[in-house]
Amino acid sequence: MFLENTVNHKEQFGWIEVICGSMFSGKTEELIRRLKRAQFAKQKVEIFKPAVDTRYDEEMVVSHDANEIRSTPVPAAANIPILADGCDVIGIDEAQFFDDEIVKVCNDLANRGVRVIIAGLDMDFKGNPFGPMPALMATAEYVTKVHAVCTRTGNLAQYSYRKAQNDNLVLLGETEEYEPLSRGAYYKAMLRDRLKKMEVTDPAEITPEKIPDTNTDK
Repeated sequence: MFLENTVNHKEQFGWIEVICGSMFSGKTEELIRRLKRAQFAKQKVEIFKPAVDTRYDEEMVVSHDANEIRSTPVPAAANIPILADGCDVIGIDEAQFFDDEIVKVCNDLANRGVRVIIAGLDMDFKGNPFGPMPALMATAEYVTKVHAVCTRTGNLAQYSYRKAQNDNLVLLGETEEYEPLSRGAYYKAMLRDRLKKMEVTDPAEITPEKIPDTNTDK
């Protein structure tokens, strides 16, 4: 559960909040909710997203259910401190797409007294930790893991299964390309994909020349 940091108002340091999970789990929705609360409280808020993310809009951060908030697209993490001067709260969406410099940027901002709120995928489509997210989660004061609903079992989903036949690590997409799956459903789907890629030889096509020599007595 996320708790507001309101214990010692004299402390000048900020903190880092990470919102992570699979696709369609509500990460951006939660990020927008927290940022709009800060704006309502008249705090100076700035939102950033990687310039590569143009799925819904080139400037707006938009959730899957069409909630949105204006942001500044940046090509690299190093651009953020320059544009975040004087802010009380910094929001960063799709953090997994940033370079590793994002970890130092976020910690430097927090050390300057800024509240930093980060949203991103914790795992890629292969089920591996995604980019700088593990380091961000390790250094954050608060980590909120949100879940989608598995489209095949109805259980909580934490994996982003890629339906599209594309092995690139970065592939922007929606429901046509990705599907949220539970652990069991994801394991079965990946096993099925591996079986499809296996080369199966028709026994009728096997010739003596194709049979490997297993005689070790030579």
